[in-house]
Amino acid sequence: MTTKTAITPTRQENFAEWYQQVVKAADMAENSVVRGCMVIKPWGYGLWENIQRVFDKRFKETGHSNAYFPLLIPLSFLEKEADHVDGFAKECAVVTHHRLVADGKGGLKPDGELEEPLIIRPTSETIIGESFAKWIQSYRDLPLKINQWCNVMRWEMRTRLFLRTSEFLWQEGHTAHADEADARAETDQMLWIYHDTMRDYLAMPTFPGAKSPSERFAGAVDTYTCEAMMQDGKAVQAGTSHYLGQNFAKAAGIQFLDKDGQQKFAHTTSWGVSTRMIGAMIMTHADDDGMVMPPRVAPAHVVIIPMLKPDTADKVLDFCHSLKKQLVEQQYYGRNIDVIVDASDDRGRGWNWIKKGVPLRIEVGAREVEQGMVSLGRRDLPHTEKRSLTVAELMACLPQELDAMHNALVAKSLERMKKGLVEISTKEEFYKFFAEGKDSTFALVHWNGDAALEASLKQELGVTTRCLPFAEKTPGKCIFTGEHSPQRVIFAKAY
Repeated sequence: MTTKTAITPTRQENFAEWYQQVVKAADMAENSVVRGCMVIKPWGYGLWENIQRVFDKRFKETGHSNAYFPLLIPLSFLEKEADHVDGFAKECAVVTHHRLVADGKGGLKPDGELEEPLIIRPTSETIIGESFAKWIQSYRDLPLKINQWCNVMRWEMRTRLFLRTSEFLWQEGHTAHADEADARAETDQMLWIYHDTMRDYLAMPTFPGAKSPSERFAGAVDTYTCEAMMQDGKAVQAGTSHYLGQNFAKAAGIQFLDKDGQQKFAHTTSWGVSTRMIGAMIMTHADDDGMVMPPRVAPAHVVIIPMLKPDTADKVLDFCHSLKKQLVEQQYYGRNIDVIVDASDDRGRGWNWIKKGVPLRIEVGAREVEQGMVSLGRRDLPHTEKRSLTVAELMACLPQELDAMHNALVAKSLERMKKGLVEISTKEEFYKFFAEGKDSTFALVHWNGDAALEASLKQELGVTTRCLPFAEKTPGKCIFTGEHSPQRVIFAKAY
């Protein structure tokens, strides 16, 4: 007998289409009329605001200040750092005119060609570097730690809501330091802030590690990443932190007088996470009935669903609103408990909230009001599994119930990562593992670091090096060539 699900197709039937249907059913986002862009709807944006709040707090606790820099970047700024412009050239959206005029046919046409084209920011190292060069004069001005929350534009050929869109929201941190050691400490610190926050709030553990040279951020000396494993075994690069050395400082002229009166170039870093995290979170936690919201960042913690009949509706509604008033006075991870009372006449209310992924559902009817009870359902458990509680019991257990859900989601993700990280010791086994049409996960292999070999594997099998995991430092022999390999590397297919 086939079990009926709220989302069709299921994950097993068509994972890519299942993902799109989860986003739609949860009412999180939709495609814009502008190709490759998205409209983030209130339920999805509420999630982003909570994620933003959590990260912003961590950034400020570690000495970073928020600022804002221009959306438009002069073309000449990108040209100053050769690797940077090469890395982003094909993704840049270019502004060439500054006005519109009538075309004589009832329409409009661009006019007023700019002396220098302007690039809609794909990332802001170059424009922020111009400001840093003015702000930094002495070692006393260092370290300088800035973050900005903004949108960026990178033209994408194949887009998918949240995971890969031409315009997306993110934060980008940019810092300048007097020496390499301090800059590298910053790079490391921010990566672990990403890793820990994703696990502790998004219930999404990741594999932290270094990127291979070919996968580094354009212009960086070193790039570090948090790689998340999706339910279909593919990877999502959930966040990155870059040590930029003095490359961008030299391009932008970021210099300072050190304690000995010597003029030196600063060492800089950049790091960022984006709305792509939401896509990764969906693919990590959602099921065949829709979204499953991690409680610590959910747009709402609780929905109260009154069961209304004409003769008892007022009494039930009064009970529900009184219950909400009590619940919202409680705190959970820096927020008041966020409660929605859904008294609409939609018969599918319960399923709508299951599809939206709200952590806790409370149902109240006339009988519950008479008994002073509620019926409680938790989103990560079967929808038929409900508990009857008194109001006092509910008030006493609510934070613990949310924590229990968070911990269950983390445990489930860790178990998936453990099973999905497969040690492979031969070339033949590797090719079989990533055979076309086969469900693959993460392969942990020894590789000699050869970029040409890396490129050929990407071309033949559609797999890339995801990271050189920090947890893997044992040397061995490359499974492809038999040459020395300094450590094992994670290969996977990726979004």
